[in-house]
Amino acid sequence: MASPQGQQIELTSLSVQQLTQLKKQLDAELEHLTSSFQSLRTAQSKFRDCLKSISSGLNPKTADRPLLVPLTSSLYVPGMLASSTHVLVDVGTGFFIEKSTADASDFYNRKISDLGESLKDLEQIVQGKASNLRLVEDVLRAKVTGTPMEG
Repeated sequence: MASPQGQQIELTSLSVQQLTQLKKQLDAELEHLTSSFQSLRTAQSKFRDCLKSISSGLNPKTADRPLLVPLTSSLYVPGMLASSTHVLVDVGTGFFIEKSTADASDFYNRKISDLGESLKDLEQIVQGKASNLRLVEDVLRAKVTGTPMEG
């Protein structure tokens, strides 16, 4: 197993206490990475929802109809679409920029793509950590039960 500096650690040479501590550390890292993965997945889903909203605003059937505007995740107010050619885009930290619907769609498509790449990278890291955790658990189990390790 590789340490943060990239050196190899012989797990069988560690004591039960050291293995337990390493397992706790890997558990915490895996939990954090899994939480981050889910947050990225949620953000990607929200960007997809934004794309759907833009495309439904361009639809002539829905352009002049009343709609519900979200103020919070659970509070909506009635409203009307002011323009079917321009939208406000949340670019983060409370800043909004007016963009054409084509530019806004391009912006959200890029965000979705970027998040997709980040999710792929993070998934590989999560799988590596999970594999390391299984190795540590196997060695720990073998040491506690006195069973010899299979190589």
